[in-house]
Amino acid sequence: MKTPVVVLISGTGTNMAALVYAAKHPDCPYEIVLVASNNPDAPGLILASAEGIATFAHPHTGLKRAEFDAILDAEIRKSGAQYVALAGYMRLLSPEFIANWRDRIVNIHPSLLPAHKGLHTHEAVLAAGERVTGCTVHVVTEALDDGPVLGQTEVAVIDGDTPETLAARVLIAEHQLYSRCLAGFVAAATGPEALIAQVRARAVALPEADEVTSHGMPCWGIIKGKKFAYVSNDHHGDGKVALLVKISGVEEQATLIENDPDRYYRPPYFGDGWVGIRLDLGDNDWDHIGEWLARSWRAVAPPRLTKLMSIADEF
Repeated sequence: MKTPVVVLISGTGTNMAALVYAAKHPDCPYEIVLVASNNPDAPGLILASAEGIATFAHPHTGLKRAEFDAILDAEIRKSGAQYVALAGYMRLLSPEFIANWRDRIVNIHPSLLPAHKGLHTHEAVLAAGERVTGCTVHVVTEALDDGPVLGQTEVAVIDGDTPETLAARVLIAEHQLYSRCLAGFVAAATGPEALIAQVRARAVALPEADEVTSHGMPCWGIIKGKKFAYVSNDHHGDGKVALLVKISGVEEQATLIENDPDRYYRPPYFGDGWVGIRLDLGDNDWDHIGEWLARSWRAVAPPRLTKLMSIADEF
């Protein structure tokens, strides 16, 4: 299952196009589910639509930054996107928007950051007499062009370059760099190891929980006691990354699977007292996963521990 991404553009969208075409490769970990713009006349919207991608455009004129970004945020959430990629989006994002998508917004900038932040980068490179420039993919924060760097590509400055000729050559490098960095960023956050780490952090926080390996899977249980959770990673070649937790029995198992068959399934060899919860669908509610782990822990924990947990819950 590929991770859904929205791309924001304001103009021709050539970097967006590079991301779209990279996403068509079966090994790419992301897919573009929406291209959105603050410019209804952005030519990139036509390309995205021709490629079968949903588009959204709304002019920002007359709206405060936070008001416009709230409209944009709502549309992105409707698309199911988990990450935001800026590709020639010529509008600063509001602090509220960045906070809502913290560590899930990336941007590409036509210089070797931290050099030459902001606009007119190629003019600045030539004016400084620099012999090397390039492009940078970075995580977006509230500070302009200042987030953690995900990757850079150097581009030589040639004698006689103008801002236009230099920009054209840097753009080629951007098209090569952006898709690789976005793929690596998404894979690092949504790959099996990252998903297992998310489960681990919540499981080991439960009283007297420890981790072992059982049936080739990482699992968690009460120290010297019963197991309450496993993570199945392509177990027996089923292609799934899933959390396996205890439930009340066959009726609850059937109800969960009937209501959401894409997410829940009956794990082979575990019986009716367990359910598999897919973690590789790209839309995990980690608070809810934590609740599942706590409930499963309660099902196997001795009374002395559950009493302590109940007392803690009251506070």
